[in-house]
Amino acid sequence: MTVAGGRFAPGHLGELTQLIPFEMVDEALSATRAVQSRLRDLPSRVVVYLVLAACLFPEVGYPGVWCKLTGALSGLPLATPTASALAQARRRIGAAPMRWLFGLLRGPAPTPHGSAARWRGLLVVAIDGTTLTVPDTPAVLTRFTKQAGNHGGTGYPQIRLLALVACGTRTLIDAVFGPTTAGETTYAPRLLPSLRPGMILLADRNFAAHKLITDISATGAHVLVRLKNGRRMPVLARYRDGSYLSVLGDLRVRVVDCEITITTAAGKHTGLYRLATTLIDHHRHPAAELTTLYHQRWEIETAYLELKSTILGGRVLRARTPEGIDQEIYALLVVYQLLRTAMADATNTQAGIDPDRAGFGIAWQTARDQIILAAGVFAGTVIDLAGTIGRHVLAGLLPARRLRVSPRIVKRAISKYQARGPRIDRTSYKATTSIDILTPALDNAPHPQTERPWG
Repeated sequence: MTVAGGRFAPGHLGELTQLIPFEMVDEALSATRAVQSRLRDLPSRVVVYLVLAACLFPEVGYPGVWCKLTGALSGLPLATPTASALAQARRRIGAAPMRWLFGLLRGPAPTPHGSAARWRGLLVVAIDGTTLTVPDTPAVLTRFTKQAGNHGGTGYPQIRLLALVACGTRTLIDAVFGPTTAGETTYAPRLLPSLRPGMILLADRNFAAHKLITDISATGAHVLVRLKNGRRMPVLARYRDGSYLSVLGDLRVRVVDCEITITTAAGKHTGLYRLATTLIDHHRHPAAELTTLYHQRWEIETAYLELKSTILGGRVLRARTPEGIDQEIYALLVVYQLLRTAMADATNTQAGIDPDRAGFGIAWQTARDQIILAAGVFAGTVIDLAGTIGRHVLAGLLPARRLRVSPRIVKRAISKYQARGPRIDRTSYKATTSIDILTPALDNAPHPQTERPWG
């Protein structure tokens, strides 16, 4: 066990410190002018690691997090700060260092050539939003609001988080957040500077506004977006794979109408999907492959599950002021990115391992253990590409991804009464799918394709 000296000893994040070393944190503090004016019992660097560690231990208060950081440092002359002192230290550094660190660490994790992170040479990314719950305090309510609803609305204020995620590794390329009074499409333009040529962006129907799609296309990234089935799309040309050329506003797109049938032990369910893409060449990017690719959009939903359920455990955020909420959310995003990077580094050490076989819960729990042990703070003299976290991840690889379906309903209702009635089947089933590409008739209503006469 080796840590920093003197008052800086509690400033660590276990083995994750190797991904966010002292020099990086010091640079963040310097760049944001958050370095302490005099050396205190709680130096600013230590406070940064405290805030980050708190995201891994949401079940305990900040004094409890301090105990986690110092539990293995017996024999060292350490401060014993009160809860008030820890709160003052967090206010002193503010949110800017966390924002700076996220700006540095965000981005897709490196993956081997030919990995599942890319499709036909394009990095597959997805955009979507979620909400986080924050404390119901007068200070918080000056910026964030409670949402209305048919059943009394939300009991707590909420924030809207919108992220751009690399689907293959579920790493964060960028994220923005703010009040729920603004919708996802209002926040989306702030993520566009992070799009690049060589990407394909997957998005749901909420993002199918023609101006937004045009702005995304202007970044050089390609788009695959779902459209509402009732949206009328002019047929300008028909292609052999069943897709057709159309326009969204002034932007030329290719449209794929398809019928997807999901078969389980409980029966069959069939639905119509309409997808639009800026990938016009039907020879290089066949309609059937695009339809299969769109399923990768759900990787961002899994990322939100890991963030909100595995890390936070469904809890309300700690911070009770708007500035504190900014600090906590950026810290949460940094910690998530560190865990995902460690997992990708681990799977990269073995050929042929898909990153989505790495268990997030394993990495999260091992990282917590390493903090309590103050282990792996410094890299050893022997190069260890996987590390302790990586070895645990590789030892507990998940099975290859199975296709399963489950009803999208509340698992545990907030009242004692059954949500949506007592006859809802809440079982998850193994499933198979079949995809039929549909051809547009003259009235633009999709019909099953029986032949492919178009070039």
